[in-house]
Amino acid sequence: MSSHQKLGIAGRIAGYFLASRLTPLIAIVAFVLGVFAALITPREEEPQINVTMADVMIPFSGASAKDVEQMVAIPAEQVLAQIADVKHVMSVSRPGMAIITVQYDVGVARPEALVRLHDTIQSNHDWLPVALGVGEPIVKPKGIEDVPIVSLTLFSKRPNIGAFELERIAHSLEVELKQVKGTREVATLGGPGRVVNIALDAARMQSAGIAVTDLQRVLRAANAGGLLGNIVSDNAAIEIAAGPFLRDAQAVAELIVGVRNGRPIYLNDVAEVRDGAPAPDRYIWHTIAGKDGGEYPALTMTVTKKAGQNAVSVADNVVAKLDALKNLVIPADVEIVVTRNYGVTASEKATKLIQKLIFATGAVVLLVFFALGRREAAIVGAAVILTLIATLFASWVWGFTLNRVSLFALIFSIGILVDDAIVVVENIHRHMGLHPDLPLKEIIPAAVDEVGSPTILATFTVIAALMPMAFVSGLMGPYMAPIPINASMGMLISLAVAFVITPWLSSLWLKSSGHDDTLATKAAPYFRRLFLPFLDEASGQRNRRKLGLGVLGLIFVSLALPALQLVVLRCYRSTTNPSFKWWSICLLAHRPSAQRGAACIGRQIAKMPETSSYQAYVGLGAPITFNGLVRQYYLRSGGEVGDIQVNLVDKHHRSEKSHAIAARIRPALEKIAAPFGARIKVVEVPPGPPVQAPLVAEVYGPGDATRLQVAKAVRGIFDATPGVVDSDDSSIANAPKQVLKVDTRKAALLGIAQADIVNTLAVGPAGDAVTYLHDASKYPVAANLRLPVSSRGDLDDLLKLSVRGNSGKLVPIRELVTVENTLREQALYHKDLLPVTYVTGDFAGGADSPLYGLLPCARGSKKSRCRVGAC
Repeated sequence: MSSHQKLGIAGRIAGYFLASRLTPLIAIVAFVLGVFAALITPREEEPQINVTMADVMIPFSGASAKDVEQMVAIPAEQVLAQIADVKHVMSVSRPGMAIITVQYDVGVARPEALVRLHDTIQSNHDWLPVALGVGEPIVKPKGIEDVPIVSLTLFSKRPNIGAFELERIAHSLEVELKQVKGTREVATLGGPGRVVNIALDAARMQSAGIAVTDLQRVLRAANAGGLLGNIVSDNAAIEIAAGPFLRDAQAVAELIVGVRNGRPIYLNDVAEVRDGAPAPDRYIWHTIAGKDGGEYPALTMTVTKKAGQNAVSVADNVVAKLDALKNLVIPADVEIVVTRNYGVTASEKATKLIQKLIFATGAVVLLVFFALGRREAAIVGAAVILTLIATLFASWVWGFTLNRVSLFALIFSIGILVDDAIVVVENIHRHMGLHPDLPLKEIIPAAVDEVGSPTILATFTVIAALMPMAFVSGLMGPYMAPIPINASMGMLISLAVAFVITPWLSSLWLKSSGHDDTLATKAAPYFRRLFLPFLDEASGQRNRRKLGLGVLGLIFVSLALPALQLVVLRCYRSTTNPSFKWWSICLLAHRPSAQRGAACIGRQIAKMPETSSYQAYVGLGAPITFNGLVRQYYLRSGGEVGDIQVNLVDKHHRSEKSHAIAARIRPALEKIAAPFGARIKVVEVPPGPPVQAPLVAEVYGPGDATRLQVAKAVRGIFDATPGVVDSDDSSIANAPKQVLKVDTRKAALLGIAQADIVNTLAVGPAGDAVTYLHDASKYPVAANLRLPVSSRGDLDDLLKLSVRGNSGKLVPIRELVTVENTLREQALYHKDLLPVTYVTGDFAGGADSPLYGLLPCARGSKKSRCRVGAC
């Protein structure tokens, strides 16, 4: 070997850093930066990607769904579609309300997106006539930061402590937990609230000659007051104020609402006034499974974190704060269960992936130890560790967090990250055997240069194969972006370490003797016997052709395996989640169906040996996950909906994974739900990016009835496809509705405005928060006019309320309206300015992959002219 041999770029780099004093400094700096990144990089449950969306809620009181669609939703969609970087504009029109969802392209920064949205709304403020009666748009932005990292369930085993008492404790805890550094929002779900209940007595009001409008006027007038300014007297400024305000239920009850025969009529003469919780319209209960368990009223607190904060440390600090508040803010007879802790799960997953990373690195080093020797193994191990830890710093600089995807990227790339170091060390090892008399300083640059160009080419070939994954559109691309980006950065760092650090370590640690007894030397004859037939001048070309045909045949066989289901293509299904969620939508639009259905389903869940506990939610949704954020579960409310959040025992104490448990229990739940007319969906938290549903069909068409008919036909195809479960569509079942039609002619002759009739009727079932107490409460207490609970289920009691005519006489509303029985209106959906009806489903067949349900559903749906998609 000539010392004057012309070297390429790899050899020149190795030769320069071999003698440079900067080389150990570079290695130390890279190691320190990597350790720094490992310590400060936030650990997360999910990749912190910008999934920015916003719900624009536009009230249109009293309007039908069709009026809302045509007069509000469609114009609003056209306005909001102007915004740049908007992926979809979707809307749902319900009676009295339009909800337009603006979904931005994944990756658009939340502040920028919201500025554009507010600017567009404000600059088009005149898009509807002022007198139309449409309310101001309310913008509710949603993003990954709105997913709670901690949820807490409060309950007590004492029968005299219910949701009302628990809510008082929760409100005190909100202030304490918000003091924890890194928390963003601390909220309480399921609390009944506190109001001054004014239960109207229609008979006493009629006898006293008091109408609902009289009570509303008196309550508003009695709560008027404020600062009037200053007067100057005797060289002093005296502040003047008027009042007092209503401060408690007694003050409300003692209001004079009328005078009869010279005697005052107090509010408590015509209504029952009580300070406390309103009649419940939502329920949460916590059930502990097992023989020593029980069912208790509960409520839930949720804690979100600020962007960029470490989920592990924030969650740990929240739990530590709770422990410190026991017997101070939290009474001894109130228990708090942490039912979600993304800090723990993120830490567990990160720890498990790091252990696998260490195992993979150790396996590579062990292989090099047996193949080349202990010194070579030490060099490869040092190079791999330095590469991985430097990649962590590069990942932090790029903006990634430590989560299951970013760590999986390192595990995925460990095989290719070690290649550069192994190739360089192995070739140095080989040259030392070929030139035992030459010094290492001459051997190493030439040995590195010999494999330098192929190593560079191989590195950039791998990067070229990985990088297209970073440009995948939709949610999948940014969610999986750490894999191609971290792996590519790791490959470049690995190449630099192989050309800079590895030669320098080789010059320090390798010796020129003792290389004949390695595994590589002993295995060399077998490799020659394997490869020489392909290199032979006479028969090598024929053998290489046979090898190519054989490889091509194996490729075709591998492609046939998924089609024959010998290898199943899954969509992130087999998981070991500690919890999964069941949610149901009752078809009947009255609260007892949802409550009884949830109770029966809960009892079945409690029988499972894998169940630790569950929380049932009726009238509201459970705390959302990332999956629920994309599916907009936070919009689900009302007496006909219910969620049951199931918490399983630790995975080490059960033999089945959560997905297998969910598949096993689904048939039993469907049987329980059938008598209640309920739709049951078993929703697991997916380990990958969330989707609207595993199977989705979008039915487009101009006619609402025709589109719904086609959607029902598509749903029938879903039901008939083996393995497809949880099929549903975006329509609601036929539910009764009663329309109280005002006799406008008769009302006009009596001098009664239709608005007074409607206003009085609204007080009955919905209630009217006329005014609020000024009692220094954190949450304002409303003085709420409403019929008593015993009268809310009877339309006759509502029609007993009266309105005042021009003559001053009270006229019962039953004389001014007629009752018309009809059905509830269907909600009307739009996507990108087109009317649409959705059909959704899941797959739980033998293959257990939505792909195998998608294909037959798509074939069957062609007749219905719809588009079908899957996760």
